[in-house]
Amino acid sequence: MPNFVPLINNNMTPITPEALFTPALFAQAMDFSAYMQLSEQLVAEGRTSGPNQSEAYVYYTKLNLQRMKRLNKTVEVPAQLTELMKQKANNWRWITITEPWCGDAAQCVPVIEKLALATGGIQTHYILRDKHPAIMDAYLTNGGRSIPKLICLDEKGAEVFTWGPRPAVIQEVMNRLKADGVTEIATIVEAIQKAYNDDKQQGIYQEFEALLQQL
Repeated sequence: MPNFVPLINNNMTPITPEALFTPALFAQAMDFSAYMQLSEQLVAEGRTSGPNQSEAYVYYTKLNLQRMKRLNKTVEVPAQLTELMKQKANNWRWITITEPWCGDAAQCVPVIEKLALATGGIQTHYILRDKHPAIMDAYLTNGGRSIPKLICLDEKGAEVFTWGPRPAVIQEVMNRLKADGVTEIATIVEAIQKAYNDDKQQGIYQEFEALLQQL
C-alpha cells in the first residue's frame, strides 16, 4: 500500500509524488541497461557511486556486478505472478532508488527488472540515492535511507504502491544478527548473501503478489 510521506517545502506546501517525479527527473533517470553500464564503468575504473569511495565499497560494487549478471541469466518470474501483474499493471512506471555498492540492491534490482519485463506494461527507471536526496527522504524506512526502494506510479503520476528495501525473510536474518550483537560488516554481508541464495527470490515474489492482490 502507498506509504508516501509528504515533505514540506519552504512555503509549507506538501511535496507530492507528482511534484517529485517530474519530466526532468525521468529524463535523468537510467533504464536497466544504463544502470548495468554504470556499474560496469565503475568497476573498470576501480571506484563506486556516491561520496564513500572506501576500499570496501569499491569491492562490494565489483561483487554486486557479478551478482547482478548472474541473476540476469537465472531469474525466472513464476507464471502465476506474471499473470497477476498483467491483470493489474496499466501503464505503470516503476522508479527504483538504488546504488551499485548496495548488496540488497544487487539482489533485488535484477528481479524488479525481470518482473517488469514479464508484465510488459511497466516502464522502469533507476535513480541513485545520493544524487536524489529529496526523493529518498520522501521514502525512508524507519527513518533511514535504506535501498533499494521501488515506487510504482500510475499513468497520472499518482502512487500505487511502494516496495523495499528487502524482503521480510531477509530482514528477519538482519534482525537476528542485530539481536545477537553481530557488528562485523563482512559477517553481516556473508549472512545476508547466504539468506538471499537460500530464498531464491521467493520472498520478493510473495510480497509482490500480496501487494498486487490488495489493489
